[in-house]
Amino acid sequence: MDGDVEPLLADRLARAITLAGPIPLSQFMGAANAHYYATRDPLGQRGDFTTAPEISQMFGELIGLALTDLWDRAGRPPARYVEYGPGRGSLAADALRAMATVEFAPPVHLIETSPALRAIQAERVPGAEWAIDLVGIPDDGALLVVANEFFDALPIRQLIRTAEGWRERLVACQDTLFLPIAGNQGFDAIIPPQFKDAPVGSILETSPQSVAVLRALAARLLVQGGAALIVDYGYVGPAIGDTFQAVRGHAFANPFDDPGEADLTAHVDFGTLAEAARIEGLDVHGPIGQGAFLDALGIGPRADALIRAVPQEAEAVAAARRRLTDADAMGQLFQVLAVTAPGWPVPAGFA
Repeated sequence: MDGDVEPLLADRLARAITLAGPIPLSQFMGAANAHYYATRDPLGQRGDFTTAPEISQMFGELIGLALTDLWDRAGRPPARYVEYGPGRGSLAADALRAMATVEFAPPVHLIETSPALRAIQAERVPGAEWAIDLVGIPDDGALLVVANEFFDALPIRQLIRTAEGWRERLVACQDTLFLPIAGNQGFDAIIPPQFKDAPVGSILETSPQSVAVLRALAARLLVQGGAALIVDYGYVGPAIGDTFQAVRGHAFANPFDDPGEADLTAHVDFGTLAEAARIEGLDVHGPIGQGAFLDALGIGPRADALIRAVPQEAEAVAAARRRLTDADAMGQLFQVLAVTAPGWPVPAGFA
């Protein structure tokens, strides 16, 4: 980025904190990520991180075929493909290409706010339409939804156990140095009973925005039908632990340094998302490890087919498969959760 752009967000946050006092971590994270994603392509070797669709076409192809299979078993209703946070459009491009092999070509809607990424997506997914949320998507058919590494970037709140009780973690500023502190307001009343007496220093994370996105999605699926596949790194919570992190140049960084210049994320609480979906009336499947999910969808035979078609790429294809599925790579850290409208079939991979 240009030198005159870099300091603007940090200066703005520092000025706001100096004038009005420390801000919640969720506000800091939201502002930083909004700037970060709006101003760059963060993916690939030249970016800060690499996602599963960028590792191999197999990931998007299997997602596309799984959604097609689900749509077929649901009776082939009118349907639309929807993707939250589609990055470069690689997953959508691969999924739609696989769908087309079985003559399924749904309208495509990409939920994306970044102008920089929308421009790249337009090249990869011709004919796509964009929206900033579900409100901008027609309600005339079932929704086949994918969210890969989307929920991890949504703002989180952190509650920290102090000697005085549970407090919200805030972000303070000294000059241009940002640092976390404990607020003064007590939050003991909302802490799950099993954590109320956790050791001093324990941190409990919540993501109200993630639950709000899930509830909005549920409202549409209940009326229109359809399903959503949520893929991300995370755990089945709630649980104690600090997962707030920054990635810059494919390495971990201090998440409080240079806001807006690194990807800020937190592990996704799949337990809370699943419970929210059940409360809203959706059927819930999983979560299961990404490795087990892709194995069940047939990543082994697909990798073999690619190797037969392009033998000189055999080593790269095998390495990509291991990265996506091995337990010591992405296979277990990344989880897959499916939510479906009542009456819809169980998605492939979850039987």
